[in-house]
Amino acid sequence: MNPGVTVVVPFHEARRRNGLLDRAVRSVGQQTVPVRLQLAEDIHRAGAATTRQAGLELVETEWTAFLDSDDELDPDHVEQLLACAQTTGADYVYPWFRVRGGSDPFPLFFGQPWDDDHPHQTTITILVRTGIAQTVGFHQPPAGSTVGGQRGGEDWHFTLGCLAAGARIVHHPARTWTWWHHGANSSGLPGRGDARPGNRRPRRR
Repeated sequence: MNPGVTVVVPFHEARRRNGLLDRAVRSVGQQTVPVRLQLAEDIHRAGAATTRQAGLELVETEWTAFLDSDDELDPDHVEQLLACAQTTGADYVYPWFRVRGGSDPFPLFFGQPWDDDHPHQTTITILVRTGIAQTVGFHQPPAGSTVGGQRGGEDWHFTLGCLAAGARIVHHPARTWTWWHHGANSSGLPGRGDARPGNRRPRRR
């Protein structure tokens, strides 16, 4: 495994057309430490879990970071998370976010230390050791499924998988990325929001 960090960005064609992918990729390119970029396109409308998994399987660096194609990283996002991992010995580091166009769905979790006995949602914009991530992988859960007392998508299942695999999970209590909410969010599903065929909105801000 090579040293360093690869940022995996899954996307569908609408994100290329409406400019959101360009914004996400630009934020990766502006990182204050060297990173690799791994794009993964949802050509067959399989959804975010399958697409993210395809990108993850190509990663050859020690660390993997994830970014959804309609969000963006602060320039020092990866640098801060790497420093946290090195200081704490973490295998999985999750920061926090600022929200544009909506509200924080998990406000009580910001700044609260991770507790293995009481896991909670973290979002997927994390830094994780690639070996653990590739072992756990991403799988789209059944609609409406509840795990660990919480309903969530593939990111929640992935977090619980990392915990079960023995990962040391640490919260970095800083807002290091922007979570854009908009009327065309797809929530990782191929039939929703701007992932619907022919959908060209929203425009890049």
